[in-house]
Amino acid sequence: MDHDPSTAPNFLSDDAGAVPAPATVPSGGPGRIVLAATPIGNVGDASSRLVELLSTADIVAAEDTRRLHRLVQTLGITVAGRIISYHEHNEEAKTGELLEAVRSGKTLVMVTDAGMPSVSDPGFRLVEGAVAAGLTVTAAPGPSAVLTALALSGLPTDRFCFEGFLPRKAGERASRLADLDAERRTMVFFEAPHRLEPMLRALREQFGAERRAAVCRELTKTYEEVIRGTVLELLEWAEGNEVRGEIAVVVGGAPERDPGKPEDHVAAVNGLIAQGIRLKEAVAAVAEDARVSKRELYSAVLAAR
Repeated sequence: MDHDPSTAPNFLSDDAGAVPAPATVPSGGPGRIVLAATPIGNVGDASSRLVELLSTADIVAAEDTRRLHRLVQTLGITVAGRIISYHEHNEEAKTGELLEAVRSGKTLVMVTDAGMPSVSDPGFRLVEGAVAAGLTVTAAPGPSAVLTALALSGLPTDRFCFEGFLPRKAGERASRLADLDAERRTMVFFEAPHRLEPMLRALREQFGAERRAAVCRELTKTYEEVIRGTVLELLEWAEGNEVRGEIAVVVGGAPERDPGKPEDHVAAVNGLIAQGIRLKEAVAAVAEDARVSKRELYSAVLAAR
């Protein structure tokens, strides 16, 4: 594939091999936004690139400026640029201002309290606006509670989905879990420690007591703990302990369902036909969902008439 030289990475060569050259932005031209991942617990996970970005950026947009000050103090660096508070309550009001600064040539670094911005954290509006405006957005990747919990869970990692926080209200939480009842992929959730018990209870009611899961707390911190077992075992653990810290819950996907015999799905086909769907289309839809042979299901429907 051909590459445009103007967009190819710029490298400097030395005896140790090729190394990336510092990115430059023409004065007065469009700047860039960098989503910079911060440690999720252990400050030693801060990358050298994060340190450089915080030290040199024109603007640092932080979810919590107090946490940013603690981080840079621990890292022994100084933020040279302007620090702006940017969180879920002022995103809408501040996004335009930040985009205008980038449009004028500024480098803006976005950081949240922990992990990658925009993943269950502020940052999405900024990226959305930048994309719409044709501005450059890149990332300085790093620690992720989602991937760390998934990797440590002992559950399948080849296919997974991130569901963030479940709704607080019981009815809404049950509805969300019902939507995930047939989800085959491993699921990763975040949860507050004081809501872990009701969450696990809801998981038991919807997915069954024997579904495999893991509760990951205080990842990368001194008191890191990963409890693995069935949903019932994790619920009993939560009921018997005072749970503290930041929590990620990883849940195994739904087991493959037994498709049963074609005759078992005749009623579903007839139900679609009653709604005005043609026989062949109804058979195809039900056969795909139930994972049975279309030909055998078609024959079963005709035989039942």
